[in-house]
Amino acid sequence: MLNNAEARGFVAPVVEPVARALLRTGLSADAVTVIGAAITVTAALWLIPQGRFIPALVIVSFFIAADVLDGTMARLSGTQGPYGAWLDATLDRVADVAVFGGLVMWAAWHSDTLTTYLAWACLAGAVAISYAKARAEAVGATANGGIAERAERLIVVGVGAILYVLGVSWAMTLALGVLAVLVAVTLVQRALDVRSQLRPTAAVAPAPGASEDQGTPDRDADADPGS
Repeated sequence: MLNNAEARGFVAPVVEPVARALLRTGLSADAVTVIGAAITVTAALWLIPQGRFIPALVIVSFFIAADVLDGTMARLSGTQGPYGAWLDATLDRVADVAVFGGLVMWAAWHSDTLTTYLAWACLAGAVAISYAKARAEAVGATANGGIAERAERLIVVGVGAILYVLGVSWAMTLALGVLAVLVAVTLVQRALDVRSQLRPTAAVAPAPGASEDQGTPDRDADADPGS
């Protein structure tokens, strides 16, 4: 839901000088992508299971907000390409799994069954949302948007973490419960969007003289058996 283009335009005056400075050190955009993901994953899997939500939130938020940095570096250095985009998107998914995986571990270690299940549902939903987008693009459609994209998911978790640290013991459980619902709604939204794009058109009458026993192509002929 959040407009990424507007966000990038807002932070560009701050990001570009940093990007130029990093390029002068010899770092590539891909290297910055990997370093940022490594720090995010480490913070998520080390701090979150210990319940150290605020330090984790600060570190994860900083590197996610600075996600535009590697793209700016690639643009300034003329190294933009499909591999960089693939690497960035893939490591973003790894970071998302680390955040929700850390929450699963935290809840499990506290023997909080409900919160553990909700965190797991959010983790599975985040992966499913990303897969829905990738699979849609593979069949010639798009699956963007939805009520709980990456930024919204992390905002909801962040609010729950802050309230929990302030003493609201049920805040994280509530945040994950709300997010689990929003993730499910987003999956439905994307499914309906893709369905509308790929809905079969009306059948075309066979040409005169065409053999009737030729039939129509099997709709499952090209289906991915692993999907």
